[in-house]
This record gives sequence, C-alpha cells and structure tokens, in this order.
Amino acid sequence: MGQILLFIIALVVIIVGFVLVISRREAGKYGTSAGEEFVGICKSAVETASQKEGRKEKALAMFAEKPELSNAEIRAALGVSSRTAVRYLDELEKEGKVEQVGKVGHAVTYRLK
Repeated sequence: MGQILLFIIALVVIIVGFVLVISRREAGKYGTSAGEEFVGICKSAVETASQKEGRKEKALAMFAEKPELSNAEIRAALGVSSRTAVRYLDELEKEGKVEQVGKVGHAVTYRLK
C-alpha cells in the first residue's frame, strides 16, 4: 500500500514538472513572458495617454486662429470621432481651459476661458 502511494505521488510530481516545462517552453516560443507582456501593456497605455495630451494641446492651439470652435471642427482637425472630440473638450472644460457655449446639439461651440 505504501509503495503504491509513493508511486502515485512520484507520478503526480513528474506530470506537474512536465506541464511546467511545456508551459515555459511555449512562453519562450513566442518571445514573451508575463513580465514582458505587462511592460508592453504599460508602454501602450503611456503612448496612448501621450497621444491624447498631444491632441488636447493641438485643440487648444486651434483657438489662436479662431475664438470659437465647434465639435465638428475639432473632430476634423484631430482626426478623431465625434465622441472622442467631446471627451477631449469636456476634459479641457474640467481643467478650466475652455468653456462651452450653448447647451446641446449643433449650437454648441467652445471658447478659451
């Protein structure tokens, strides 16, 4: 009975070891480890945030040419969706850099504060 239990434990250890070796080999095959993937995700997030800030600065610079701008003008200049333009303008408004003129729809424009 003791020998059978010892044999089963040894078999389980061998199987677990085999699975670990295979999983590490698979991760190495694709050239990434979990740590490298995490760094890649963080790098991507930083790049995205940097792009966003750059676009917001570009939107602010547009007010030097024209005192009031619509969502459509910002959207076209930045090459983003209407919703993204609204999100950027909302953030600039919360930061106290621009103010919304009008309430809803196409009548809404923005100007520097």
